[in-house]
Amino acid sequence: MAESEPSWDFYRTFLAVLQQGSLSAAARDLGLTQPTIGRHIDALEAAVGAELFTRSQQGLLPTDTALVLKPYAETLASTTSALLRAASGSRDKVTGTVRISASEVIGTEVLPSILAELQARYPELIIELSASDAVEDLLQREADIAVRMVEPAQEALLSRHIGIIPLGFFAHRKYLERYGTPESIDDLQRHKLIGFDRQTAYIRMMRKRYPIFDGITLAFRSDHTIAQHNALRAGLGISFLHIPLARRDPDLVRLLPEIELPLDTWVVMHENLKTSPRCRVTFDALVSGLLDYVKGGTDGRRS
Repeated sequence: MAESEPSWDFYRTFLAVLQQGSLSAAARDLGLTQPTIGRHIDALEAAVGAELFTRSQQGLLPTDTALVLKPYAETLASTTSALLRAASGSRDKVTGTVRISASEVIGTEVLPSILAELQARYPELIIELSASDAVEDLLQREADIAVRMVEPAQEALLSRHIGIIPLGFFAHRKYLERYGTPESIDDLQRHKLIGFDRQTAYIRMMRKRYPIFDGITLAFRSDHTIAQHNALRAGLGISFLHIPLARRDPDLVRLLPEIELPLDTWVVMHENLKTSPRCRVTFDALVSGLLDYVKGGTDGRRS
């Protein structure tokens, strides 16, 4: 019966407790009181007929029932956010909210200048940016538009191929002054390299293409790409970097130019959004800005 269906607020609270691990932290996150959070969880447990959390020294731990409900609650959250974004705009003018998903590097280093120009043209446009290497699901409307390094396979997605962003080896001048310049891949054995803490598809591709890297010890490891870039700029070691991004800093020196890795790039959105003015102008701005960015790495210049 409809009267026994749990309120969406209960599921929002449920997600917050899952993410935060306690009633008090969830209350702070949602701007509610702890007793209200407790009542929401009690009501949801009564509705589903099962316990959702157990107490431990580490906080509230989800039960098997909670883990089963989690993806459905996440889908509700995405749908609600998409509904609010759709309702925020008008049919005839560029206004309202657009959510963009992009990698850490693209989201933090490349898109801000593109989005600044876009919002200067459309002052009523609001941008939400998810800068993460996790791929958000456009079909589930977790984002409206995405910049991706893998070709989209779903037919319901509208995509524009941007081209290849080339990656090369770089070091800061002060690192080279301190440790010298490697002249070959073998020379890297005696240098300090920066890289990921865990295996990724990117690392596996690099090691397959250049097996010599298997024997190289990383002096600085982080799964946060921006932390790697800041370590490179601080002179901590040698690292891969977008070539057009590196050219913005005259103190970064290109090394071993025979080594270059490609990142194929697309801008993607759900085809249902192509008639939305705010999504259309944002999509076009991302395509134009990223095409210019790619040209910065493929014009034949070397650092």
